[in-house]
Amino acid sequence: MTERRVLYLVVCAAGPAEHIHELVDLLIADGWRVCLIVSPTAATWLDRAALQDKTGYLVRVEWRMPGDPEPHPPADVVVAAPVTFNTMAKWALGINDTLALGVLNESLGAGLPILAFPHVKTELAGHPAYAGHVAVLRAAGVVVADGKPLSPPPGPQRWAVVIEALRSVRRN
Repeated sequence: MTERRVLYLVVCAAGPAEHIHELVDLLIADGWRVCLIVSPTAATWLDRAALQDKTGYLVRVEWRMPGDPEPHPPADVVVAAPVTFNTMAKWALGINDTLALGVLNESLGAGLPILAFPHVKTELAGHPAYAGHVAVLRAAGVVVADGKPLSPPPGPQRWAVVIEALRSVRRN
């Protein structure tokens, strides 16, 4: 039996985050070891203890202290879902002011496969800078889903786009 690959799941404060436990269940069932890194606001929405019990790993929000051991094994792939307008903009600019952004920036610099699933209001997606931020990330190798891929339908089916994208990465 092969060892399960490690997936870092970066979760930002957008509506689908309230149902991230559904995605975690699907990822585990699909053979991934899941390590969650969540934005400070998303952390207030989630039952971090339940997610830690489910994954076996600390749900990280803050940087670790110098000298503290790394609580997660090294990632094989990174998924940002849902990812917000704010995070997309800061990530494209290399801003590193939260652990979630730090993980995304380091993963990009390390050349890891990264899949991003934005959940951005139509009005914000229409901001003139947004398309440029998406283009920067795509040019750097991030696979950015189009539109609001996590909106329909309700329930675990909302995450099918993530699972299918990961299966595609796994095949390649």
